[in-house]
Amino acid sequence: MNKFLNYCLFLFYTLLIVGCGDTDIAPVDRDLSSIKQEGVIKAIINYGPTSYFIYKGIPMGFEYDLLKKYSEHIGVELEIIPMKNRDSIYVYLNKGVGDVVASNFTITKERLKKVHFTHPVFTTNQVLIQRKPDNWKKMSKKNIQEKLLKSPFELKGKTVVVGKSSSYEARLYHLSKEIKGKINVKTVEGNTSLEELIEGVATKKLDYTVADKNIAIINQWRYPNIDISFEISGEEEIAWMTRNNSDSLLLSMNSWLKKFQKTKKYKMLYAKYFKNQYAFNQRLKHSSYTLASGEISPYDLLFKKYAPKIQWDWELLAAMSYQESHFNNNARGWGGAFGLMQFMPQTGAKYGVDTLSGVEENIKAGIRYLRKLDKIWVEHVADPVERAKFVLASYNVGPGHVIDAKNLAKKYGKSSNSWKEVSYFLLYKSKPKYYKDKVVEHGYCKGYIVYDYVNEIMERYRHYKSATEASANLTK
Repeated sequence: MNKFLNYCLFLFYTLLIVGCGDTDIAPVDRDLSSIKQEGVIKAIINYGPTSYFIYKGIPMGFEYDLLKKYSEHIGVELEIIPMKNRDSIYVYLNKGVGDVVASNFTITKERLKKVHFTHPVFTTNQVLIQRKPDNWKKMSKKNIQEKLLKSPFELKGKTVVVGKSSSYEARLYHLSKEIKGKINVKTVEGNTSLEELIEGVATKKLDYTVADKNIAIINQWRYPNIDISFEISGEEEIAWMTRNNSDSLLLSMNSWLKKFQKTKKYKMLYAKYFKNQYAFNQRLKHSSYTLASGEISPYDLLFKKYAPKIQWDWELLAAMSYQESHFNNNARGWGGAFGLMQFMPQTGAKYGVDTLSGVEENIKAGIRYLRKLDKIWVEHVADPVERAKFVLASYNVGPGHVIDAKNLAKKYGKSSNSWKEVSYFLLYKSKPKYYKDKVVEHGYCKGYIVYDYVNEIMERYRHYKSATEASANLTK
């Protein structure tokens, strides 16, 4: 249940990098037509405070929201793959682990030799991240500025820590030549995030690092003792990366980006993540800001406690709970549905819960019902991940309609233990051709509701799983 293909591929290709260079790996033949045929575009995004994160159970982020809109534009699902190592991105692209990298990468000549860059998403400058004096709160702005580096010449002999092979490293070496003096450039591997380096400056572990100004602004909201006023570069273009043989995908993205950037929606999206300090501070204080707390919901411990009883990952149980009630035990739904797991009164009575029941009681009752549904499907669907989709559908609409869809799939020569095949017939079970079929016992069903219900939970589950794994890596 907790072994994902992409995770395995990530580990494999990370090891592969040790044995061969980026340019030794020929890019897979996967362009826009293949993406549309599969119905999924795979995006490698940095798990961080601007690109991609989970807040109150909802996936968010500037790059995430942009890519979500683009995926909807071309009519495919968006699959997010959190970036674990910046040094591995070319391998991931060329091997088809991801189709696009959207993570604040600057367009450089060296990178253009390896990948395509899209039309710029925005422009920014590189700034030096340095620490204000210890007593800066009691000092005037003028006195603070007097204590800070303001000129490139003042960087002579200073040690600046940046990511290896980053645009920041290249800029510092060029700056050394410009000032005719050595800047001690110390590099770290790609699994160290820019946010970690900025935190290092704020906490006195490092003296200096470099960041793009848009990222620096966000981090200054979190660490007000850092200064970001010293620009060390002119304007630079930030863009997404694709494989250098994905010409159709590149053209499609460029066309969409150019049009979307002229809209108010784009300006609002940019302001939401890069100009709204209040919203950022609210997220930072919230226990369900997964990036900071590592928590998806207030009930993670209960999900972890009870999910193993049905052999589910706890993130899947959390994703289902969010779909049902948005983690609100006081939620009341259509037809009298109540509680975290949204039991209908009649079903809730069978499992000993009502509108006065607490969160843990609701989860325990939900698990008991899910186990009952699982027993129905275990004989037909062996794979636990696949079976979970049948169980979810049965929880939403009752097992009868799902069994009807299974029988329809079998009649039409499709796999009756594949959710993809069975869900097609559930999706169209509102059409007379299917709900009046002789193999159907439970009649008409608004199957599109169930179809979306399962797909939305599974998509959210993947987000939750990615976020908790990324958070675990950040704390190691």
